[in-house]
Amino acid sequence: MNRDKNIAKSVGWLFIITMVLGMIDAYMVAPILNTPLENIDSNETLVMVGASAILLMSIGVVFIAILLYPILERHNKIIAVTYVSFRVMECLLLTVGVIVYLLLIILSQQFIDAGSPSPSYFQTINSLAVEARYSAYHVAMFILGIASLMLCYLLYRTRLIPRPIAAAGLLGYALVLLSSPLDIFGIIDTTGAGGILYLPGAIFELFLLPGWLIVKGFNASPVTAGSL
Repeated sequence: MNRDKNIAKSVGWLFIITMVLGMIDAYMVAPILNTPLENIDSNETLVMVGASAILLMSIGVVFIAILLYPILERHNKIIAVTYVSFRVMECLLLTVGVIVYLLLIILSQQFIDAGSPSPSYFQTINSLAVEARYSAYHVAMFILGIASLMLCYLLYRTRLIPRPIAAAGLLGYALVLLSSPLDIFGIIDTTGAGGILYLPGAIFELFLLPGWLIVKGFNASPVTAGSL
């Protein structure tokens, strides 16, 4: 039981840390990508902060899945394995952002050294890199949505956490899953008003789930292993 409580606290703190790191990138660094290319060089330190935040967040989401595995595996091994696999895929897609940030720093420096020609292939590469970063991010969010819906389903069925909290997670991740294709096809813009679709999931990951896990831990589940 002490081991489960330690896992619960660690997972709770990791959810908070990864969410805060994601918010640092989303609200402090990502907006720079929509400004002129030369601004990347003048904000190099901030862009490096964003790259570091994404890298640490990517590692964090994998550790969440690894820590949860022995808890989930007792009840449904398929979901436990799938959750780990999907979060590893999410990690790999998120690290595209790290590569893009480092590329844009070099590109911006070369753009300035070349006398800021306009139009130029620098601008084309910049546009393609930024688009690749956002596309990889949305695919990562789609994968996160699928994996986390399975997680919340299992948490709901097993009552490892209170069902209202698990239900809030189901709603939040359903909206995350929906937001990705809507943004990719240009129906909404999640960097603007469409970002409201992320709000329920953010509340779940930043407050509801970690708050319960840190304070209470996992409930003693009445559902026996392998019954789901």
